Amino acid sequence: MRDPPAPSTIGNHATRAPRELSRTLSISDVARVEPAERLWLEPCVSESSPYVEFDRVQWRTLRQSTPLVLTEEELIGLRGLGEQIDLDEVAEVYLPLARLIHLQVAARQRLFAATATFLGEKHPDRQVPFVIGVAGSVAVGKSTTARVLQALLARWDHHPRVDLVTTDGFLYPTAELMRRGILHRKGFPESYDRRKLLRFVTEVKSGTEEVGAPVYSHVSYDIVKGQYHMVRQPDILIVEGLNVLQTGPRLMVSDLFDFSIYVDARIEDIESWYVKRFLALRKTSFTDPSSHFHHYAGLSDDHAQIAAEDLWHSINLPNLVENILPTRPRATMVLRKDNDHAINRLRLRKL
Repeated sequence: MRDPPAPSTIGNHATRAPRELSRTLSISDVARVEPAERLWLEPCVSESSPYVEFDRVQWRTLRQSTPLVLTEEELIGLRGLGEQIDLDEVAEVYLPLARLIHLQVAARQRLFAATATFLGEKHPDRQVPFVIGVAGSVAVGKSTTARVLQALLARWDHHPRVDLVTTDGFLYPTAELMRRGILHRKGFPESYDRRKLLRFVTEVKSGTEEVGAPVYSHVSYDIVKGQYHMVRQPDILIVEGLNVLQTGPRLMVSDLFDFSIYVDARIEDIESWYVKRFLALRKTSFTDPSSHFHHYAGLSDDHAQIAAEDLWHSINLPNLVENILPTRPRATMVLRKDNDHAINRLRLRKL
């Protein structure tokens, strides 16, 4: 299964009646983020705007001669559960984006080389990994975006080593979350070992030969003790996660990003995708007796629908409104999806 439930997707509430879970954060409660929603309601006409906006027709012209290097079979392997991405979208949305990133990688390397020359370093041409952050709500499709970009960027001769790490591995182990009394906050910023994540990205960007990222199991719902995804001096590192664009009074992982992407959609649409994915997983991954979520497999359709909606309103919607959506203005690129999952609007930060 390519796109298992994210850590914040499922709560540890199997013994409670579904309707008791929810504090019912409704759309009307999202009023405080309305200024951010205006990002898509107001036309980008001012020359002083920090953004330049494109519809899909305008954006696809920026692909120029960049070749389509993915096959339908490869795309199927990258597509997440419930995603509708096709080769047309790859060609019209992701290829221009990959070309933009490719150009920025080259420009950033020239900048690093200039600084190294100024400092008198012995190897001013040393390649510094270009780090991309991919953020967005659970169920919005950010994992698919990250995988497709990884596949496209790796086809360029100038940066063939493209690695992808998700922040799931930097969650605190379940035992530690329980000790802190925040297991119900899994997926919220405080449930991550942010120092470990920052140290990991810092070491990768500093050129450390081999750096290990902890591995998270969506079956056991926990960190896999002693297992690591080894990252070995990539040309590009993609870091994908719910809260990767978070800021704070101290250095944050987002401060190390050279480019960042926020995958966006209407909140109502994300809820619908989340519920559909939950119901699909109930008939697939959740049927595994070893799955932490196996207890959901036996729910009736009606009870499964109720459970999914309550998990959304009690966990995922509050996290989106309080922590994830407010970071959207920090992204270099915002990809806006319609209710069919298709990306049809884009905003690029130019300042």
